[in-house]
Amino acid sequence: MTPLAPILEAFFTDRLMTQQGVSPHTIASYRDTFKLLLGFLHARTGKLPAQLDLTDVDAVVIGDFLQHLETDRRNTVASRNTRLAAIHSLFRYASLRAPQHANLISRVLAIQTKRTTKTIVNFLSRTELDALLAAPDHSTWHGRRDHALLVLAAQTGLRVSEITGLTIADLHLGTGAHVYCQGKGRKDRCTPLTTHTKRIIASWLDERRPAAGVAPLFCTRTGRRLSHDAVERLIKKHAAVAAKESCASLQLKKVTPHTLRHTAAMELLHSGVDITVIALWLGHESPATTHVYLHADMALKEKAIARTTSPSTTPDRYQAPDTLLAFLDQL
Repeated sequence: MTPLAPILEAFFTDRLMTQQGVSPHTIASYRDTFKLLLGFLHARTGKLPAQLDLTDVDAVVIGDFLQHLETDRRNTVASRNTRLAAIHSLFRYASLRAPQHANLISRVLAIQTKRTTKTIVNFLSRTELDALLAAPDHSTWHGRRDHALLVLAAQTGLRVSEITGLTIADLHLGTGAHVYCQGKGRKDRCTPLTTHTKRIIASWLDERRPAAGVAPLFCTRTGRRLSHDAVERLIKKHAAVAAKESCASLQLKKVTPHTLRHTAAMELLHSGVDITVIALWLGHESPATTHVYLHADMALKEKAIARTTSPSTTPDRYQAPDTLLAFLDQL
């Protein structure tokens, strides 16, 4: 018997943290995957996680777990594939630690990712964005904080993890104002700030009065860093207010932190910024990732079709060559 616990523990401490030096976000994602898997196995077998063997996690069990994610937890195919990637990484490491289970491991590694449907990105129009930014109540501390956060997110296109990770020291409001962040894949980047954004953030800093540069830029009343869920909730709350009071079209849209990221990209695209520059702005690994914004931009497509020449053909209608066929066509 080969216990699963020491392999899983060494996978995190030896492979991920020591050998690969992955980011805390990757550690958290993999941790959540295996917490879900161990909970699923406990409900299925009655064994405590520390009592499980590698043989308890074969390809059939992994397949059932992935199905459980989609049907019972209502996860998307993309989330299912993310969980599978973490499991594959563990089993590639297990092949070195437990070569006697090569057949079991190879069957798990043979599980394929599912193909996903690529939907058009959701973004806000200028009217919708203005309504959202006007929604926070500026007479309250939370309203002023939320307004500064929304303005920064909509202008810079930072990911929610990048926004919540910002500190006071990451802001540079002098000449060449910009915000520094370490994004996905541990890639450092600096994003310039407009004069409008700079003024709003400076006003927020005057009220924030941080004790040190390492303090979070956006925090709770007690000074704690905002969580991802907290940012999602505040955006959802202000979108609902804006939809009710001034912009009914927001009722038809699901506004999330990533919606603001998409909106920032579309604003750049509409301003004529090259797609490769937008990729650098957003911190994409490849410009190919940024092509989704070209597909979503109907205005750009309408300009393209306006430059084309229609073929010189005339419309016509089908004429049935027989009276019986004409009768059938009328049915």
